[in-house]
Amino acid sequence: MSAAASGMGFVHPFDDPDVVAGQGTLGLELLEDVPDVGRIIVPVGGGGLASGVAIAVKSVRPEVSVIGVEVDVIAAAVASLKAGKIVVLEPALSIADGIAVKSPGALTLELLREWVDDIVTVPEDDVAEAMVLLMEKAKLVVEGAGAVGAAALLGGQATPATDGTTVVVLSGGNVDAGLLASVARRHETEAGRRLALLTRVSDRPGALARLLTIIGDTGANLVEVEHVREGLDLHVRETAVQLVLETRGREHARSVRHTLSAAGYEVHDLR
Repeated sequence: MSAAASGMGFVHPFDDPDVVAGQGTLGLELLEDVPDVGRIIVPVGGGGLASGVAIAVKSVRPEVSVIGVEVDVIAAAVASLKAGKIVVLEPALSIADGIAVKSPGALTLELLREWVDDIVTVPEDDVAEAMVLLMEKAKLVVEGAGAVGAAALLGGQATPATDGTTVVVLSGGNVDAGLLASVARRHETEAGRRLALLTRVSDRPGALARLLTIIGDTGANLVEVEHVREGLDLHVRETAVQLVLETRGREHARSVRHTLSAAGYEVHDLR
């Protein structure tokens, strides 16, 4: 049902001067809370937040730079600014779904062009890493759309201010618990603290126990173990074993692999 048919007013999520002005109050708070602010890095979806913050801050402190950040799989503002007109992109699945907007607004595009110093893009993997870093180091649960600024700073797409404090806007914490767990597991794997392996053992009594004893002696913690008997080219008296281990880091993980190989096991990493 449309807003008109229901007798209610439609409020655009970003392409509205009142919405832009309301979001710009964040910039006023930053000026009050961080008097020496030199650069603000802010997520860009439709462009309301970034343009509002830029207008509020630069109207008082024009020397402060404002850098917008989009995720690279759907960077509509960057494409539109480059084309000199609104570009409508195809929808894309993104971990930063809160800013996965197909096009900026007519109002916000012009405001971004006039007030925001630059807009950069970050890859999905960097956003996931930033989410985990914020959770581990800062104890902050931040959704993908809110973590793009931190991802840009960590990845070098945006650089800190040479004069004054750099502020990164973390614009939301609406993240599904399952996604957050998946991102954390992926980070553990990338850091070498979570090791997923596939190997083969004889399908005889005691074969699995021997494998697990060797793993236990390495000091790795067994998280999961599963027999895999289908979908692989196995001998009739052979079974595959899928293992998920917790290790102390990359060196320990390499040591576990080497120990298994030295014991005669053919080891394959799983991702």
